[in-house]
Amino acid sequence: MRLPVWIFVTLLPVSAGYSTAKPRFQSTAPIAYVVDMASGRILLNENGHKQIPPASMAKMMTAYVVFDLIQRGKLDANTKFRVRPAIWKRWNNTGSSMFLKANQDVRVSDLLHGLISLSGNDAAIVLAEGVAGSEAAFTKQMNKAAAQIGMRNSHFATANGWPDAGKTRTTAQDLALLGARTIRDFPTLYHRFYGETGFAWNNIRQVNRNPILGVIDGADGMKTGHTSEAGYCFTGTAQQGGRRVMMVVAGLGSVQARASESARVMRWAFQDWRTERLYSAKARVMRLPVQMGNSRSVVVSSKSPVMVTLPRGEKDNYTLFVRYTGPLKAPIKRGTQVAQLVAKFEDGTEQIMPLLAHESVAPAGFFMRAYNGLLSLVTA
Repeated sequence: MRLPVWIFVTLLPVSAGYSTAKPRFQSTAPIAYVVDMASGRILLNENGHKQIPPASMAKMMTAYVVFDLIQRGKLDANTKFRVRPAIWKRWNNTGSSMFLKANQDVRVSDLLHGLISLSGNDAAIVLAEGVAGSEAAFTKQMNKAAAQIGMRNSHFATANGWPDAGKTRTTAQDLALLGARTIRDFPTLYHRFYGETGFAWNNIRQVNRNPILGVIDGADGMKTGHTSEAGYCFTGTAQQGGRRVMMVVAGLGSVQARASESARVMRWAFQDWRTERLYSAKARVMRLPVQMGNSRSVVVSSKSPVMVTLPRGEKDNYTLFVRYTGPLKAPIKRGTQVAQLVAKFEDGTEQIMPLLAHESVAPAGFFMRAYNGLLSLVTA
């Protein structure tokens, strides 16, 4: 039996004789991960795959689960959840707090503001219990959602990221993915709840701790975190000129270090890098051969514009090729990912973009199979 193999089709070797060295940059954070969401190219990866406690950045996953329920019509943002006295007793003024009161009935939308803008540990637990009946049941939903979006190195045992002897863990790469999927999957809810400069509850106004809001042009989210084990952490994003950058830093020693390093990393990502468009959305990239179909080939295209990210002020050398597991066999459904468009740089790193079938290919009937078989003999 013939096994599927990787097949590579080179489209374009881009070489202008210029230096291909990336802009030299080293973060002061023990863990730093930066990705250009326009292209998917990783701009910085310092221990991005190392598992870490997320601290309050775990609340991003709590928000993701609640956003998903709201968007699917399973939860109304105006629904009220009651603050049980036991929750108030455990979380009142413990770490970051929304300053909820026992037996208050609080709307989901207000709890989301308290969760995201104020990092309220109490808000996270009230949401978890209100949605699922218990925090343990809610974390099962968190882990299910994490697996569905590809967070392969993450596990959640708390809804608020409170230290739990290492049961709750993630990576900077997974947090960046979570941030990107939050924006992509729930754009309206993201812009409604992330990026607020502050929020008041029970006549207590607190400011959002996001260190790049109002500091970096286009900054509009995401979430800080801090525990003695995790250090000072931040997942943040900003958009400038059509480019969105997602960054994660962790393990810093102080609030001031987190603020200055977050801004420095984000400025570098925008100032020292640029993007170029390779293909427009739905542009036809090439045809790939298909076996056992009513057509001998299928056109592949990208759903979104295809961009490549390069050092600013330099021309980079890279090879552009299509990679797929072949041979492709019918049936193929339109919109199914069948290949990857890969830009490979001289340092060995790759920028990978999915390619979809631009059209469906049905299985060939008897006469078409016979015709294709005869044609293959003639052209062999």
